[in-house]
Amino acid sequence: MITRTVIRRGLRLLALALAVVVALAGVLAAALRLQFTGAPAAWAKSTGNDALWLGHAWVDGRRTERDVEQLAARLKTTGIKDVYVHSGPFETDGRLDPAKYPNAGNFVKWLREHAPGIRISAWLGQRVDGFLDLDDPRARANVLSGVAAIMKQGFDGIHYNFEPIGDGDTDFLDLLEQTRRHTGLLSASTPQIEPYPGLRLAARAAIGHDKYWSQGFFEQVVARVDQVAVMTYDSYLPAQSLYGGHVARQARLALDLVPEDKALYIGAPAYHDHGAPWLDAAESVAMAAEGARLALTHHGRRERFGLALYVDFAATEEDWREYMTRWR
Repeated sequence: MITRTVIRRGLRLLALALAVVVALAGVLAAALRLQFTGAPAAWAKSTGNDALWLGHAWVDGRRTERDVEQLAARLKTTGIKDVYVHSGPFETDGRLDPAKYPNAGNFVKWLREHAPGIRISAWLGQRVDGFLDLDDPRARANVLSGVAAIMKQGFDGIHYNFEPIGDGDTDFLDLLEQTRRHTGLLSASTPQIEPYPGLRLAARAAIGHDKYWSQGFFEQVVARVDQVAVMTYDSYLPAQSLYGGHVARQARLALDLVPEDKALYIGAPAYHDHGAPWLDAAESVAMAAEGARLALTHHGRRERFGLALYVDFAATEEDWREYMTRWR
């Protein structure tokens, strides 16, 4: 029989636990807000090394050459040098069905004609939490076969986006190494870097998988690619200043971890269906740009550093205006 004393003790412990959580949240908020202070230097902006994720319509036949002409006209006014066009996803066994990208060859040819100088990568990936098992050697072999096949469409490179990849996943590292046999340009989207000690394990306990990578594993991935794009959105932070501080913190960490001979992109949310109403107000291209500028100011000049806009089919004219005025 549960006594009143036991109940009271349990309630006190629960209250204490809640107080600790609230206090830690307050400390984290203060730390992120501090990251978003000061004024960025005038030179801290695009160096013409930005990127854009493109949707699947460009390779499945829905987009025409006229559409590519219009895309090229827009890109010429920006600092975008790399585009990642969605060409998958992989099947659950790792195979990549060519029927998913019937117009890829035309898209590559048209964009080269209308926007020479833009690097074009096939954006490939899949969910790996119950769908594609990258721990399976046969699945990785199928992935590599699909990569070899799609590179024949004329792409410059491969851009991987597997989610969620756990911290320390050696099979993912092996896949990156093996992919080098098929492409001269390799890039990857990555989760956010653990912003402060202890948060990776806390987030993992809360959501059941890694939201953050340790600095050490992030460096191991960077060592195997030419470009890395940190997905600094879906932060679940409730205010613009906190999100801006979050981006600044992520960019500062990444700038210290990514060598200057590799390209570093900071993901900027050009979409408006975050799934939580406060995120649409807190996260924006403008805040991502401001956070990136503050980080760059703190770090010092860096040529191969830019924003990566996600994603073309969801981007509004306001998103493009924010990119052009706050980053360019």
